[in-house]
Formats: sequence, C-alpha cells, structure tokens
Amino acid sequence: MVVHGIGYAIVAALIWGSELYILKRRFADLPAAVLTVCINAAALLWYLPVAVVTLDVAAVPTVPELGVVGVGAILTAIGATAMAFVLFLFAIAEGEVSYIAPINKIAPVFVVPLEVVLLAERLSPVQLLGVVVATLAVYVANYRPGTGGLASPFRRAAVSRPAQLALVSAVGFAAADFSRRVALQEAAVPTPAFVLLMLAGVLVVLVPMAYRTWRPVQNRLPELVALGALVAVGEHTTSMAFSLVPASVASPVVNTQAIVAVVLGGVLLGERYFRIRLVAAVLAVVGVALIAV
Repeated sequence: MVVHGIGYAIVAALIWGSELYILKRRFADLPAAVLTVCINAAALLWYLPVAVVTLDVAAVPTVPELGVVGVGAILTAIGATAMAFVLFLFAIAEGEVSYIAPINKIAPVFVVPLEVVLLAERLSPVQLLGVVVATLAVYVANYRPGTGGLASPFRRAAVSRPAQLALVSAVGFAAADFSRRVALQEAAVPTPAFVLLMLAGVLVVLVPMAYRTWRPVQNRLPELVALGALVAVGEHTTSMAFSLVPASVASPVVNTQAIVAVVLGGVLLGERYFRIRLVAAVLAVVGVALIAV
C-alpha cells in the first residue's frame, strides 16, 4: 500500500511540475481566477466519466457520517487550494518559475506541524533536520553571487513580492494537503468523490472573482481543455497518494515537482540563476524527503 501511494505521488509530481512550466509558458497573460476556473471546469468535465465508472455511491459518507471534522476537512481543502493556487499564479506572473518553485514547494514544512499538533504524529531528529534543510532551500533560492553578505538572501526574500506570495501559497497548500489526508483517510471519502468535490468546489469559490476579471478565452479553449485533462489526472493521482500514505509522506514526494519545474524553467525558458535555483530545488526535495523518513 505504501509503495503504491508513493508511486502515485511520483506521477503526481511529474504532472504538477510540468503544469507549472505550462502555466508560465502559455497562460501568464490570463487573470489567475479566470485561468483557474477554466482549468477546473475542463478538468471536471474530463473527470466525470471516470467518477461515473469508478465511484461506489454507497461508499460515500453522508454529512452526518462525516461529522464536523470531515465536512470541515473538505471545505478547508477546497478553500485552501483555491487560495493557494491563485496566489501561486500571482507569484509566477511576477517572478520566474525556477525561482518560485523551490520556495513554494516547501509546503511539507508546514504539513508536519499540523500532523504533530492535530493528529499526534511524532517528529524524529531526522525529520527536524529535514525541516531545516527544506528551509535552507528558500535561502539558496534567494542567493545571488557577489550581491551582498550572508544576510542578503533573507533581505531579498523579505522584500520580494513573488517570494512572499510563494510562501503564503505554500502555507495554503500545506493546509490543503493536511485536510486532504483527513478527508481521505480519517473521514474515508472515496477518491473519485473527493476529486469531484475539489474540482467543483474550487470552481464555485473562484467564480465571483473570475467574473470580475473575466477575459474572452474562446481562442484558448483547446489549450485549456488539454490542461484540464492534465489537472484531472494530477488531482486523481494526488488524492490516491494521500488516501494510501500519511500527508507527511505524500506531500514531500508530490512536491518534488519543484525540480521538474526548475529544470523546465531553466532549460526551456532560459531563466536566470538556473544552477543556484536547481540547488535550491534539490535542497527542498532532500529536506522534504528527510521529513518523510
């Protein structure tokens, strides 16, 4: 079961890392809420046939069966995902994807404390080391040779709007990951049902914001539909991973997407400081891997 869960998480990492590159390369001109609504609508249409075939309706818990914790976990996952993804889109609109990815993908650093406090998980010394290493990734991502002393990366991160957005987004993704684990494991929501709720929920949450910033997308529909298919597969594989292993294990593996995004951004988009950001991404991955031990 654990091996299968990690396998799903690896596939999800490849999918989400590729999506980061596609978002920056093809859709940076669209408002964040508009883009998210269009993607989720397409993903929902792609996923509906899968849910019809695979979902056992009798296995879906009722609201009383879910209780306050289950309902709260679902709503938190939806709201946190919507907020985090929009903030992430704002971040990559203002900054380079190879800079944003290592910072944003330290979300597991925030997942672990949630599991420790709320689910009585225990942190080993190795996991604490992982938190330190993952945090070091933010420092390295902001390092520039010959531009100041050792404190300059801290100052850069503190004043950089893309970095600030990426960090707040990481907190949102952490809350979403933790809530996803609770909904799928503790509340026993079937994966197809949860994916449908996530896709539809994020869509509903962001429709008002998308309405205020709407731009015509008719000429982009084929691209949006294709990206929606990628997101549908990504949501399913991510949810399968979180249904099989703890969030503190699944989240670090899924967030290895940082390396995929940095490589694609550096090689295909020619972004600056590629080597430094690749080191930052590797540190982020090593850190979250230690957390998962």
